[in-house]
Amino acid sequence: MATCVAVVLLLTGLLTACGEEGPPSVDYALDARIDTYNANTVDGNAGGVLMATTRMLPGFSYLGASGQVTPDRDIGTVTPVPGAGLTLRYDFSPAARFSDETALDCDDLVLAWAAMSGRFPGFAPATTAGYRDIEAVDCDLASKTATVRFARGRDYRDWLSLFGAGTLLPAHVVARLAGVGDVVRPIRSGDRTAINKIADAWNTGFDLTPGTVDQARFPASGPYRVQQYSQSGGLELVANESWWGDAPAVSRIVLWGRGTDAERRLADGDFDIADVSSGIVGGELVPAGAEETRIPLPKPNRALAVEELVLAQRGVFAELNARQAFASCVPRDALARQFGQGAQIWNLRVLAPADNLAGQLNGAFGRAYARPNLNRARTLGAEAGDTLMTVRIGYLAPMQRRAQMVAAIADSCRQVGIEVVDAGSADITTGALGDEVDALIVANGASFAAAGAANPSRDAFALRGGDPLDINNYRNPQVSGAIDRLVAADLAADRLELVRTIENTAWATLPSIPLFAAPRMQVFGPGVDNVVAGLGRNGTGWNMDRWTVRD
Repeated sequence: MATCVAVVLLLTGLLTACGEEGPPSVDYALDARIDTYNANTVDGNAGGVLMATTRMLPGFSYLGASGQVTPDRDIGTVTPVPGAGLTLRYDFSPAARFSDETALDCDDLVLAWAAMSGRFPGFAPATTAGYRDIEAVDCDLASKTATVRFARGRDYRDWLSLFGAGTLLPAHVVARLAGVGDVVRPIRSGDRTAINKIADAWNTGFDLTPGTVDQARFPASGPYRVQQYSQSGGLELVANESWWGDAPAVSRIVLWGRGTDAERRLADGDFDIADVSSGIVGGELVPAGAEETRIPLPKPNRALAVEELVLAQRGVFAELNARQAFASCVPRDALARQFGQGAQIWNLRVLAPADNLAGQLNGAFGRAYARPNLNRARTLGAEAGDTLMTVRIGYLAPMQRRAQMVAAIADSCRQVGIEVVDAGSADITTGALGDEVDALIVANGASFAAAGAANPSRDAFALRGGDPLDINNYRNPQVSGAIDRLVAADLAADRLELVRTIENTAWATLPSIPLFAAPRMQVFGPGVDNVVAGLGRNGTGWNMDRWTVRD
C-alpha cells in the first residue's frame, strides 16, 4: 500500500493522506481494548470490541445511534413465521459474502447459535441471552435460508437483536482452524471431540494483537476489512473490495484503541473522532484544528449504560454484612457530584436512564445507601469479624477519573477501618474479580468500554445466575426467575413489577452498587462530517462507512 504521511490541515482537523492519489483517512480514538476479532467472548465483550467490528462483521441488525435495534438488509431479512410460539425465517442476501469470497450462509448462523446458546461444551461466550431460548436452527449445509425455532414459552422479546453485528463470525475459518470439514455436521451430530475443537477455534482463533495480520484468518463481511495492526500505527481498516453494498465514503480509517498510541493522541488532540469514557486522560479532549470548538456532552438522561461497582461474592465479600459495610461507606452522592457530569445517583441495575420505565422507579431504590452511613458501616464491619477489611478495587487503567473515584471511596471508608486499595491495571479482565480484586468498576455489570442498548434484555443477564455475563457468580433464584420472565414480557406493567422484584432483591443482597450514568465523551473534529454519536455498546463507529472528510 502507499506510504502514509500525517499532515495538519488548518481548521480541518488532523487527517492522514495516503500517497498523492489516495483520499484522506480518519483517525478514530476509542477506549476499546482491541485484542480479538470476536466481540462475543467474555473478554471481547468486556473490552468493547464491538466498537471496532460493527462495520467489519455486520449481521441481520445493528444498534443505531440511540442503541435501537435496526434491521440490516444488506445481510438479509428476518421474518416471523406465523404459528404457535416464536419462529423466525432468516434469508441471507444472495450477494452476502466475506472478503475472501466465501458466502455468508447457514453455517455462520448455526455456529453463532451453538457458541452462544450455552448448550454445547467448550464455548466461552459473554452471555447466552436470547440464544439460550432457541430450540433449533433448521437449514441445509451452506444454505442461504434458515428457520430458527424458540422453545415453547420462551419468546425472547428482543429477538431482532439476535445474530446482529459482530455475531456472524466466518464459520469456514473456524472449521479450518478446528481441522473439521464444516461446523454444522459435528454440532448436529453431537460429536464432542469435534465440537471441542470448534469451540477452541471460536474462543481463541480470532485473537488479534499488533503485528502481522493473517488476512485468511480475519475476512470481513462488511464495508471495511482489517489491513494491518501495530501499536504505533493503530488498527488500519480499508474498504472491503468484496462488499456488495454502498461503498464506504472514506476508504481508510485508523482505530486507536487501548494498547496503541491512543492515550498520547487523546491528550495531544491527535485524532479526528473520539469515543471514550470521560476522564480517561486529564483535561478536555480537543481534536486538532478545533481549539475554539466546544463539544456538548451527552445528556445523562439519555445514557444507556450505568457505571457501577460489581462486588465479588467470595473472599472479603463472601458475607452479606461485609458487602453492606462497604456499601455503607461508599460516598455515592459525592461520587455522582464529582464524577457523574451532572448525572443523578442511579439506583437501578437492569434499567438505564434512557429507559422509559426508569424514571418512575429510580427514586424508589437504594435510598439507604445514597450517602455514607459511617456508624452503620462500623457496626456491620464488626459483625463481619474483621478488625481491618481490605477491599481491592479494580478498573481498566490508565483512567484518571476512576483512579480519583477509588481515592474518594478510600478516604470515606478509611474512617470506619475499611482499607481500599487501588488495583487498576492495563491488563485487568473480568476474571480477576474474586481473585486479584474484590470489586470492579465497570459499565452495565461487565464492560470496561461502551455498553448498553435501548432494550435492556441482554444486560439484565449480568444478574442471571449461571450466565457468563454474571461475572461475580451471583446466584439468586428469585432474581434469575424474574429476569427470565422480564426478557419475554411484552406488557410494560409486567416488566415494571419484575424490575421491582429484581431491584428489591439485589439491594437486599448487594451483588453490585450502581453509581451513575456512565459518562462518555464523543468528540468530532471539524474535518469530518456525518458522524453521529452512538450511545450503545457499538459506540460512534456504528455508521463509520457513512463518515465523510471535508475537502
